Amino acid sequence: PAARTAALTLALVVPLRDRMTRENAVNVFDGIEMPLVPVLAKMERAGMLVDPDRLHSLSEGLATQIAEVERNIRDLAGDETFNIGSPMQLSHVLFDVMGLPTKGLKKTKRGYYSTNAKVLSDLARDHEIVRLILDWREKSKIKSTYLDTLGPLRRGDGRVHTTYNQTITATGRLSSSDPNLQNIPTRSELGRTVKTAFSAGEGSVFLAVDYSQIELRLLAHLSGDEHLVRAFNEGEDFHAETAARVFGVPVSEVTPDLRSRAKAVNFGIVYGQQAYGLSQSLHISMAEARDMIDRYYEAYPGVRTFLDNVVARSKQTGYAETMYGRRRHIPELKAKNPQLRGFGERTAMNHPMQGTAADIIKIAMINVDRRMTQEHLKSKMVLQIHDELLFDAVPEEVEALKRLVVEEMENVTKLSVPLTVECNEGKNWLEAH
Repeated sequence: PAARTAALTLALVVPLRDRMTRENAVNVFDGIEMPLVPVLAKMERAGMLVDPDRLHSLSEGLATQIAEVERNIRDLAGDETFNIGSPMQLSHVLFDVMGLPTKGLKKTKRGYYSTNAKVLSDLARDHEIVRLILDWREKSKIKSTYLDTLGPLRRGDGRVHTTYNQTITATGRLSSSDPNLQNIPTRSELGRTVKTAFSAGEGSVFLAVDYSQIELRLLAHLSGDEHLVRAFNEGEDFHAETAARVFGVPVSEVTPDLRSRAKAVNFGIVYGQQAYGLSQSLHISMAEARDMIDRYYEAYPGVRTFLDNVVARSKQTGYAETMYGRRRHIPELKAKNPQLRGFGERTAMNHPMQGTAADIIKIAMINVDRRMTQEHLKSKMVLQIHDELLFDAVPEEVEALKRLVVEEMENVTKLSVPLTVECNEGKNWLEAH
């Protein structure tokens, strides 16, 4: 079998090379993906230290909380005995027994109303039982996905060794599996708590370095919108600057609420979000959301032109492309179904930013690794989470490592706006965040 595999691999080289040439993928393959392989191998070998006692105590604490939430749910449901983890039984209790509103809800193929996250988060505003169910789901997921599985995945060195996948995502981002360390929720207090179980090695500290708003900076660079470029180059509070332009008030009068709305629009635009998506995320009416998006495009007209051109070009060619030529084929753009077509358009708008950000951090990882080797550092790069790199750093090397990493990450490429990074350090992963 080994000989057959070798022979088949050899036979595939020429046709695959030809295909890559036709797809304009040679630079991405030879310049980014292949040089990254040994860097990822080192990271996988290094692994991350996990404290089994901490995992155990977190798991036990969470089990107590889950039992408490379950009791409260059953009390509110009138002592109905049902499996909270069964969507079918949950749907029956919420909509048939308790009579929660079903207006606008879709039924599943098996004939019951859906209880997916979107449905529940809409209902949670008005119904305490739904808030508790969402809480139960989050706690149960973190317990089963992380606290109860990370322990058994520890190897003899006390570390978990994730596997990085280069060919799974459509965007060009890396993914991580067994365990997936890129997916630990960071928005919730609970998700953040899991990170306290990951500590730096004996006498080491974690150093976390991440790109600040890289996708928005790429939007400014790729669109060439003069106002957006200026906002970044003047080094002001970018979201406040957008709020001032969109809502027509001086920056000094931008309230925290206006800033957070502008932030939602900024990130929404990068993801090709339309009025419906924005109205959902900000809990505002469609008309208000549409008005905000229109005002955004008036404030940054170059962005509108750029995104329209990206969609038009993608419809013509069938794919969207990053700054480095990584293509994402988008068959949905030709779909008859308007929803699928809408997905295709959002994907086309997002790929130049998200895909380019993925390319940039991969190149940064290659450059950082090369410099660390040249400077004979004992510290190790242990994790990549999209815009962020995590290092297990020897204390006496921290300052040198910081300088090196910041230099390499900020100078990967020359854009019309600065690429900036932030550094944090700590004894465990959470402290370094």
